[in-house]
Amino acid sequence: MRYLALVFLLATPALAQPEPGDARAGRGLAANWCAHCHRIAPGGPGPATDMAAPFASIAAMPSTTSMSLRVFLQTPHAGMPDYRLTRDQLDDLVAYLLSLRR
Repeated sequence: MRYLALVFLLATPALAQPEPGDARAGRGLAANWCAHCHRIAPGGPGPATDMAAPFASIAAMPSTTSMSLRVFLQTPHAGMPDYRLTRDQLDDLVAYLLSLRR
């Protein structure tokens, strides 16, 4: 039982760490690269068409997690440009998308 408590105490700081990325920088990336097809903020920049899902809708999906966004954004998709995001850009964009849940 002592070992279980020790494992929990050692793992707690890792579990409590915030997600990497800067949501403000991610919003800037989204405004520059994604707003041509997606509405990137409620009432914000983006097309008035349904060509691509609004970011708020993507963020609200139960399946949307940091990991699912990272996998999706690093996988080529038909009709979606392959921006080849750096790790920092990916962190920022994911942080922005997840910030839309609040």
